[in-house]
This record gives sequence, structure tokens and C-alpha cells, in this order.
Amino acid sequence: MTRQSDSTFVDRLSHQGEEALGKIAEGLIANPIVTGALSRAFGAREKAVQAQEAAMGALNLPSAADVERITRRLRSVSQRLEGIEDVLDRIEERAGEVRQQAGDSPSTALDAKLDELAREVAALRKAVAPSAKPKSRRKSA
Repeated sequence: MTRQSDSTFVDRLSHQGEEALGKIAEGLIANPIVTGALSRAFGAREKAVQAQEAAMGALNLPSAADVERITRRLRSVSQRLEGIEDVLDRIEERAGEVRQQAGDSPSTALDAKLDELAREVAALRKAVAPSAKPKSRRKSA
């Protein structure tokens, strides 16, 4: 035999094997006993997972789903915290700029800037919700 006849024989044998396996799989899928058994097996697996989660809950142990949920939530909180830190850094930088502009009297310049920001926020609030009356957050002296 030549090498080419060997490869065609192997190809033919492989093809026949694939066809045979396909027919067996089709026959198993068409068999109501096999499909019923698979259905019951998957149902039993689901019940086992539920029982495992209940047992772990009774022992006060987190399941893998609980750990994954907490991990996602922690990432979300971490990202929000990073955003807040960035905003605080920008506020701190602006406060430093205001202090530099004020020279000798940083508190006066800071008060002026805060008053300006308060007016801008009040104007925005009026534009967004004109009927809402803002509550004063300043403590009376």
C-alpha cells in the first residue's frame, strides 16, 4: 500500500466513524427513556445545588455566587470611591489656587469663592426645579 491509499483509508474510516456516532446520538436523543433520564438528572443536579446552598447558608458560609456578587459590588464601590477621591483632589487644587490668589487673607477669598459657588448652585437649582425652595444648610451664628 502507498501512503496516499493509507490516508484515504484513514479518511474513509474516520468519516464512517463520524456517521456512526451521529446516528447513535440521534437515536439516543429520539429515545424518550434517555431524554427522560437526562431531564431527571439535570433536575436532580439543580436540587443538589439548592440543597448545597441551603446547607452552606445554615452554616453561615457564603456560596460561590455570594462571593461573586460581593466581589462585583466591591469593585463598584471601589470605582465610586476612586471617582470621589478624584473630585476631592480637584477641589483641593482649586482651594489652593484660591488661597494663592488671595495672598494674605485666604479666608476672605475663600468665603467670596464659596458665596459665588452658592449663587451658582442656587441659579442651577432654580433653573432645574423652579418651584422647589432650597433649605439653608448654613448654621446661624
